[in-house]
Amino acid sequence: MAFLADSLSRVKPSQTIAVTNKARELRAAGRDVIGLGAGEPDFDTPDNVKAAAKAAIDAGHTKYTAVDGIPELKEAICAKFKRENGLDYAPAQVSVGAGGKQVLYNALMATLNPGDEVIIPAPYWVSYPDMVLLAGGAPVIVEATLENRFKITPEQLEAAITPKTKWFIFNSPSNPSGAGYSRDELKGLTEVLMRHPHVWVMTDDMYEHIAYPPFEFCTPAQVEPGLYERTLTCNGVSKAYAMTGWRIGYAAGPVELIAAMRKLQSQSTSNPCSISQWAAVEALNGPQDFLAERREAFRRRRDLVVRMLNEAEGVECPTPEGAFYVYPSIKGCIGKTAPSGKKIATDEDFAAELLETEGVAVVFGAAFGLSSNFRVSYATSDELLEEACRRIQRFCAALR
Repeated sequence: MAFLADSLSRVKPSQTIAVTNKARELRAAGRDVIGLGAGEPDFDTPDNVKAAAKAAIDAGHTKYTAVDGIPELKEAICAKFKRENGLDYAPAQVSVGAGGKQVLYNALMATLNPGDEVIIPAPYWVSYPDMVLLAGGAPVIVEATLENRFKITPEQLEAAITPKTKWFIFNSPSNPSGAGYSRDELKGLTEVLMRHPHVWVMTDDMYEHIAYPPFEFCTPAQVEPGLYERTLTCNGVSKAYAMTGWRIGYAAGPVELIAAMRKLQSQSTSNPCSISQWAAVEALNGPQDFLAERREAFRRRRDLVVRMLNEAEGVECPTPEGAFYVYPSIKGCIGKTAPSGKKIATDEDFAAELLETEGVAVVFGAAFGLSSNFRVSYATSDELLEEACRRIQRFCAALR
């Protein structure tokens, strides 16, 4: 349609949202479908957080707020960074947006000029490259292999940097692979970045609290203080506090960058939901003991899914360090034929046929920039996960 902007032709709709919607439609039509595509916890928002939201409504906190966050929330975010990451930020260094996605998008829109390059390790969250493209930049994809447990090496990062590189996007634990970089592994990457002072670092730490011992979470500016002045440390309440629908993300970084992001937000969405902001204050300042209990439930599910998928013919599934995803390889299934007569030529074929024949909705690997794989979200009940994995095993066994 000639009326639409040319920039839209550069991007694709989110495949994770598409899979979730497809599963929802099939269920509504009466199909028995198990959806393993959604990237959100199945736990409820904690009661104290919900109570804080209700109290905010009763107190009349329903008006416009400061564009990028109320002072109380910025103070809570600063306290969180100090307490959990050893990072000192002032409120003027903090930006709050309507979800982590808006914060990342604001930063890219505020900084990228045509031709600027952004290094993105693959597999990647589906939105990173498209947000870069919308902002006029050029995604530079660096593939992390199964053999290296979906983590890039310092040598790969070094080779990807050019005079045009503006950002390196770093996500650990990762969506979609769950891969988490140890302190030593991250130190190897930060040593490369210290040699290239024109490259800025954008971290996506959304899965910080879903990290399984003995793995310990760390973030770039924490590992290498020399990167502090050119790092945007991004996080949010969506995953840890089961607040995906509340839409609160935040970031901390240099004052000039935060001011530019505020300027952009003032002319797009303005402030995030006032009630959600007060709920997020309670999430960050309130009791944190439930996090360990939920993390243990996710760990149990991870172990169940990894074991059962590795028992499926043609599937290889490494054990991730965090998040609530696994990213199994299906190289052993590619080239085979399903009982329907459909040839499995790609991971997209695999996911489509699995949904059609067994009613299991997963996201194909090409959506995340690395094939032949698929992503499973195990943020659902043990019973549904067991049944879904049995169906995947049956599907793989039937391929010829």
